[in-house]
Amino acid sequence: MKPPARSYRKGLTRSLDRYLDDLPGDLSVSVRELSSGRSYTYRPDLRTATASIVKVNMVMALLLRAQRQRREPSRWERQAAAQAIKVSDNAAASRLWAAIGGAPGLAAANKKLGLRDTRPGPGGAWGSTTTSAADQVRLLNALVSANSPLSREHRRYVLGLMGDVTPEQAWGVSAAGSDPALKNGWLPRERDGGRWTVNSVGRVRERERTYLIAVVSRRHLSLGAGIKAAEHVSELVVKALAEAARS
Repeated sequence: MKPPARSYRKGLTRSLDRYLDDLPGDLSVSVRELSSGRSYTYRPDLRTATASIVKVNMVMALLLRAQRQRREPSRWERQAAAQAIKVSDNAAASRLWAAIGGAPGLAAANKKLGLRDTRPGPGGAWGSTTTSAADQVRLLNALVSANSPLSREHRRYVLGLMGDVTPEQAWGVSAAGSDPALKNGWLPRERDGGRWTVNSVGRVRERERTYLIAVVSRRHLSLGAGIKAAEHVSELVVKALAEAARS
């Protein structure tokens, strides 16, 4: 049974409000601490384009497809998965998108993965998939839960790729702890006047506790501003849940 909501939620919301009120753009963050089950989501209504964080979702869809076909991923599938996650290669991601059957294939996989808010992008526009922070934590949970439709081997495989992201792309939720397994997404969007969508999702460890964190945000004045915000709110939510665990 999950613990009841406690005062840390109100205090954390106030802290996030104070920090974000003066910043341009919109941001939502969701977090879950695995041992206690404590969780929190700020601005659960916000939906943003995924940009490259959807590449994790695509790899998971590919692995579900392979499981259904009772086979191991092929050599080229593994190569594309590694390129898409570790260095955020867009051409590799487009090959994965085609392999899973595009938007219908992703939607079918996400139904099995228990996602509620994620809508695949139209045509080949996989980066225009929209999602919520809470849905991204649900996706991360499918990488750590024994009840996941993904096999244990495949869960470890995806987390291994996320733990080996090229250093220049390892910002974001990694600021909140050690041993990160993450994927980031960033994109200046014409519909937002060239302002930046900046997302970061992943698993971190802090003082023997494991946290799943997802930050989705949009309309930042620069990529750097979006990264700074994602890192700061990740630190805030982990600190709040850690303090709640000690109280």
